[in-house]
Amino acid sequence: MKKNETLEKIFQLATEARLGEAIDALENYLLGQVGQRGAVRQQDLEQMNALRDDYRLMAEYWQRGYDDPQREKVAQRLLRRVWVLTANVYGRWLLLDSPFLKALHQRPRSQRADWSIASVRSAMETFVADLALLELEPEHTRQQKSANMYKEHAEQMRDLFDYILTSRQWSEGLADAFISIVLSPTLASIDQQLIVSAVMLSAMQMFCPQKFRVLCEVYRQATDEQLRQRALIGWALTADAQAAQLFPEVEQTVASLCTDERTQQELAEMQMQLFYCLQADQDRNTIQNEILPDIMSGSKLKVTGKGLEEIDDDQLDDILHPEAEELSMERMEQSVRRMADMQRQGADVYFGGFSQMKRFPFFNEASNWFVPFYPQHPAISATWNGSRASRFLKTITRMGAFCDSDKYSFVLGFNMVLDRMPKNVIHLIEEGEAMAMPMGGEVSTDDQQQPAFIRRMCLQNLYRFFRLFSARGEFRNPFAEEAHVLFFCNELFRQPELAQQAMAVGRFLMKRRQWTEALKVLSNIAPEKHGVPLYIMLGTAMQHGMSNNPFLSPADCFRQALLIEHDNERAKAGLARSLFASHDYEEALEIYEQLLEGKPDHGAYQQGAAVCMLHVGREDDALKMLYKLNYLHPDDVAVSRVLAWALTLTGKYDQADKIYEQLLGVENPDPQDILNQAYCHWLARRISQAIPQFRRYVQTMGDADFSLEQEFMSTEHQHLAQRGITDTEIRLMLDAARA
Repeated sequence: MKKNETLEKIFQLATEARLGEAIDALENYLLGQVGQRGAVRQQDLEQMNALRDDYRLMAEYWQRGYDDPQREKVAQRLLRRVWVLTANVYGRWLLLDSPFLKALHQRPRSQRADWSIASVRSAMETFVADLALLELEPEHTRQQKSANMYKEHAEQMRDLFDYILTSRQWSEGLADAFISIVLSPTLASIDQQLIVSAVMLSAMQMFCPQKFRVLCEVYRQATDEQLRQRALIGWALTADAQAAQLFPEVEQTVASLCTDERTQQELAEMQMQLFYCLQADQDRNTIQNEILPDIMSGSKLKVTGKGLEEIDDDQLDDILHPEAEELSMERMEQSVRRMADMQRQGADVYFGGFSQMKRFPFFNEASNWFVPFYPQHPAISATWNGSRASRFLKTITRMGAFCDSDKYSFVLGFNMVLDRMPKNVIHLIEEGEAMAMPMGGEVSTDDQQQPAFIRRMCLQNLYRFFRLFSARGEFRNPFAEEAHVLFFCNELFRQPELAQQAMAVGRFLMKRRQWTEALKVLSNIAPEKHGVPLYIMLGTAMQHGMSNNPFLSPADCFRQALLIEHDNERAKAGLARSLFASHDYEEALEIYEQLLEGKPDHGAYQQGAAVCMLHVGREDDALKMLYKLNYLHPDDVAVSRVLAWALTLTGKYDQADKIYEQLLGVENPDPQDILNQAYCHWLARRISQAIPQFRRYVQTMGDADFSLEQEFMSTEHQHLAQRGITDTEIRLMLDAARA
């Protein structure tokens, strides 16, 4: 979505309480737009004039020396009015700048003159009542009347969706009316869910305090789990910390919701599910490159230009390789189980396949990406009721973990897919003999009713819209903005009650090596909830991720933990590692020796201490410890690597080289071992052997962010200098390695 820098600046001025500047800037902007046809509404100009007059009146009273006890409240109300008017002007600018949004705005307003709440509610109630009365109709007339009713109602709901999506800032009264509609037991849940999605998408496009309140109240009050989960996604992804500075009720509402334990749990689950959405491309590659080939080979099918065809049995091959078919089937079963496991863990296993099935005209309408799946939808009712394989179609859509969007894709493309399958398979499907089983595994009806499953399907609908909708660029994409998709970083979620959930999210991200994201989540935890576990997690995340905090280092975090709990082993170990990383080997060795007093046989602590000893000139002590470790753990590659380097630094080059030969004798050797063997050859004055190893190291690193010169002149310069390698020789080696 495009941004208007002038209006963004006015938002900033308002949230910084620079009222006079904000009014001046907004007035100048509007006056500059007056000459452009349709750019400014008369209503906005009138509101601007009223704002200017009210501000002038407040300023005049102040200049005359009057002590107005309501002045702060008046100024706050004026700031809020500036913000709301700016949001409406911004929305107008977006409409005029986008032919798509302009058409989306104009169509419902041209189709229907009366968009009053009473009219909207009446139409929705009439539909429900007419459906009930339809049951009294004779069978031969019911089907046609039903189809006509659903078609007309689908068009009405599409227009309502577009009307809400392109609506201006809402008043409190309008918000209350929509809360009443969405929570009414007399209306269809499908319609209510679509309204919630429209409110969510509109609030994502331009934050509106009252639309946000609608989402929060629906979540708080709804008994329909489908409604609750859509509303949860809506308010969690649209919560605006900047706007909350002017609308404190936004933060108060979030704080109030977060006191509920169920909400806390659902927010944490949702944050993790959003991460799985972002992994959709990675999961697609895994499925296409690793899973589907095994499934296809085991199924005896092949993809051709005409569709799927069976592979003829090769009897000779069966004789020569009787175990091949069994192994192929085994691989296929393992791949199917792997895909089912991915689906159970939360992966979006169907995104890759169904992303190719979003080109039907059905998906040209924004509302159709969010409408709950129902067989009577006019776009699919004919296929659903008349398909040659109706039973198969209905079973697989019921059993699979398909989001609504993918279910519509599946039905829309089913007959086309059916025609491209082998004839004998088609026969089995049409006769109901083929068992319908989605490749991602069956999901029981009970599991499909669970809040986490419902929420995951809603998130997948949302993700597909922002990834695949033809006009997705006209919308503000929450998945592309970290402040929204990683909402646990949002200041509004810095609630003390969410501390445990934030740590759970942090652990989830760290487990998946998302260190920077984990650090941002953990850093947003309320200060009063900081303790030993959090400081240890912060220090660990800082060690692995990119920290922009100039005032806090990993070592500082571990020291904070030790101030609270002096003998915490994890904090001490973390401090030792962080000191080692910052080349403070002497203090790191002190910490490792303290740890070894309590656990003298701890391998990792012994390795750490040994490496520190090497750096502080205690090579003999290091070797003694490493020889013992190598004897106890002869297959531990890490121990062998450290021992080889210690032998190199102590001049025992032949012994070191034997270990390096073992380390490099594997299929994909560690680049560090290649580099260290090159050093070993160099220090042993085997220059002709060192040069090709340095070249090999450079080739192995490829485009990685490293510099051999930095390695020689900084990282290992001291060791090289101590062993008689001059800067001139370093330059010669650099030239030789580059040749």
